[in-house]
Amino acid sequence: MITETIRQRAEDLRETIRLHNYRYYVLNQPLISDAEYDALMDELRELESRHPDLIRPDSPTQRVGAEPADAFQKVEHPAPILSLDKASNAEEIRSWWERVSKHLPDDAAEDVAWVVEPKLDGLTVVLHYEDGLFVQGATRGDGYVGEDITANLRTVPTLPLRIPVPGRGAGGTETPEVDVPSRLVVRGEALMLIEDFEALNEREVEAGREPFANPRNAAAGSLRQLDPRVTAERPLTLLAYAIVDAAEVSVRTQWETLAYLEALGFRVSEYVKRFEALEPLTDYCADWIERRDTVAYEVDGLVIKVDDLERQAAMGVVGRAPRGAVAFKFPGREATTELLDIGVNVGRTGALVPFAVLEPVEVGGVTIQKATLHNFEDLERKDIRIGDRVLVRRAGDVIPYVVGPIAEARTGDESVFEVPEVCPSCGEPVVSREGEVGVYCINVACPEQRLQRITHFVAVMDVEGMGERTVSQLIRAGLIRSAADLYTLKREEVMALEGFAEKSTDNLLDAIEATKDRSLARLIAALGIQGVGGVVARTLARHYESIADLRDANREELETIEGIGPHTAEAVVTWFDHEHSRAFVEKLRHAGVSLERESPVRPATGPLEGLTFVITGTLSRPRREIAGWIEEHGGKVTGSVSGNTDFVVLGDSPGRSKRSKAQELGTPMIDEAQLRRMIEGDES
Repeated sequence: MITETIRQRAEDLRETIRLHNYRYYVLNQPLISDAEYDALMDELRELESRHPDLIRPDSPTQRVGAEPADAFQKVEHPAPILSLDKASNAEEIRSWWERVSKHLPDDAAEDVAWVVEPKLDGLTVVLHYEDGLFVQGATRGDGYVGEDITANLRTVPTLPLRIPVPGRGAGGTETPEVDVPSRLVVRGEALMLIEDFEALNEREVEAGREPFANPRNAAAGSLRQLDPRVTAERPLTLLAYAIVDAAEVSVRTQWETLAYLEALGFRVSEYVKRFEALEPLTDYCADWIERRDTVAYEVDGLVIKVDDLERQAAMGVVGRAPRGAVAFKFPGREATTELLDIGVNVGRTGALVPFAVLEPVEVGGVTIQKATLHNFEDLERKDIRIGDRVLVRRAGDVIPYVVGPIAEARTGDESVFEVPEVCPSCGEPVVSREGEVGVYCINVACPEQRLQRITHFVAVMDVEGMGERTVSQLIRAGLIRSAADLYTLKREEVMALEGFAEKSTDNLLDAIEATKDRSLARLIAALGIQGVGGVVARTLARHYESIADLRDANREELETIEGIGPHTAEAVVTWFDHEHSRAFVEKLRHAGVSLERESPVRPATGPLEGLTFVITGTLSRPRREIAGWIEEHGGKVTGSVSGNTDFVVLGDSPGRSKRSKAQELGTPMIDEAQLRRMIEGDES
């Protein structure tokens, strides 16, 4: 039996959790700790579990849980979701306005204002609310009919399941004074913040999966998953920017629309500006070309809208574009060029990866001669051929990639690339692994794999002053066959190499010697086990006291560790099952490399206890070492700046997005010396 007390408690919990979701995901201003939030969610889940009649569609517990769909159903939009005409410079903006303003009555052409918003590079979505409850969400589709992705959109934390969301006050739960219509249809953009995208790709690579090409593809692919549980694992964000249809809404301008949406609890872009004259507007657009990389998400232009909605409507539509708005497009970061050849690299795990050899072309101010082709399946799916005219894209500092061929430009002289049957490095037959799109060389003596494995070991163990060039030189001279051989190099052998004198030889040997006492976590990461990067390695080092203990672990035991999935567990066990891996570890032991944890794991207490840090830029030691140092003293290290971040540790050349986010949130930024004083000052 559900008493009124229980019913009221459930409603209070739902309202409180909605507030904290809004403060955390939309405002980046959390009011409570993660543990306190989890306790509220646990209590609500318990109540709803004991009393299923309490469950409501807008309950925070219902964001995930829908069964996988067989296919997406079609949804007809209540009004056309139109695209925009484009302008690429100030003159074209002025020409646009001169052209379209003629469609205004004479008395309405004066005193016009415009709102400028970022042109978000994500997936357009259409959100339906009835009496404040989110009931349906769809893709844009062809502008008239989209696909129903309601279950997936419910998993996005910044999408309110009920409006208005409570709590604009700094410490209370007061609800903004805003009328909620019986029907509201909102247009927005689903996207991934750049830092979230980079963190997602790191996890994909560590798990042995192909990384996503760019944030837009990652967001679009995540929302078009048939299983909402997959979408729920992706770091999606939603920004709202227009009302498509509504009842009882009295906003008269685009500026008021954005304020209204924000008051309801939607996240809107923080980069919005209103102009009453065209000249400063065009200057603002030009300045944004230089600012585009400082924004936390991908922006491929700006949208200029007539602020007065009645005037917008009066100007009408031409084709499929409204006259009252135009997209100012940033200079392209893509270009076309000829694909001269397709080469194949061999990675340290044996994966064969195709790359494009291009006729040099400038993209985003950089001359591009090579670009990634991702994998052979992608190559075949896009039907990219040698000799094709291809579209090459580059965004920010992302490695350039081939988008696809321009089939209309084909002459008939193009040739289809054949997937190698043998490794281009060693000539041994290649294999395909079940459930993976990759092609692999499994020859442990493969020269290119050897080079990449040793280079990886050197980088992770931080052998100062040693890179791929020196590793290659040592291999060619026959001095090393594995990373373990680095520890048995003789001085006279190294001095005999080109470019090495007494001092440079001693420096190299000293740098190698210094790595013998590296932490267990670093050594585990340096082994090159598929899916075991720095984060996973630290997790394993907290659970096992030595390499021997890790070697003896079975799959079932490994899978019980939080953060270790079945693929990673399989990879660890498989690596240690190989005879050459066990021999490699034995050589390290004979060379005097520490294979054990130097001391029992310290509990997460210390002067940094309860503090969360983000590290960016180049520091005196590798980032993973600084992160380990923070954790040893009780702190926590995360990959992106949020409202939960206490300090951002800045090194040289810090990431612009992290620094910008910290400034926006008012998060304290410290250097390495200040971090050291925080630790030593509290310990003394």
